[in-house]
Amino acid sequence: MKKESNRGLLWSFVVIIVVLLLDQILKIWVKTHFALGQEMPVIGNWFKLLFIENNGMAFGMLGGGGFLKLALSLFRIVAIVALFVVLFRLSKKNTKFGVLFGIALITAGAIGNIVDSVFYGKIFSESTYQQVATLFPDGGGYAGWLHGRVVDMLYFPIIDVARENATWLPEFFFGPDGHFIFFRPIFNFADAAITIGVFYMLIFQWKWLKTLN
Repeated sequence: MKKESNRGLLWSFVVIIVVLLLDQILKIWVKTHFALGQEMPVIGNWFKLLFIENNGMAFGMLGGGGFLKLALSLFRIVAIVALFVVLFRLSKKNTKFGVLFGIALITAGAIGNIVDSVFYGKIFSESTYQQVATLFPDGGGYAGWLHGRVVDMLYFPIIDVARENATWLPEFFFGPDGHFIFFRPIFNFADAAITIGVFYMLIFQWKWLKTLN
């Protein structure tokens, strides 16, 4: 029993480490090679890397700085600690790895974004629309601890229709640029891990979730 428990926990940590490495490698590469707003096509016009930064949650929600940014960073840290506690407790109960896998994905995504918030302000110079950031700049970083901005870059404008070409669509479908774009949000690998983890749990582990009621 203990051996199975340790194996499940070990593989959970493997998932977390792999996701975290992929997330941070991509973020650091984009941050040190792209100016803000710079984009690069990956697959045609429907998958691009487009560099933006945000102070908020997944997919750029809940922007802002100052106290709100600090509170969000602290909340993320508390959430990560809670997720690790859940992983340890479930592994000791020999919970099937499918459940641990979903929680590990969510945990990895949460860690990926908190790394940006905690460290990026100290270790990177400011990214601007004209200038690419440098790692460990001589003059110090652009912000203090817990005030770094999250790096986003994954952009999937699968559908991009101008207002004049889609007069049959309601006005609220169009953004300020006069285009209806699906999928408009720009996100990162950590956001994707959290989203996949949540949907994976809801779709494939719903029987286990029902036992929590």
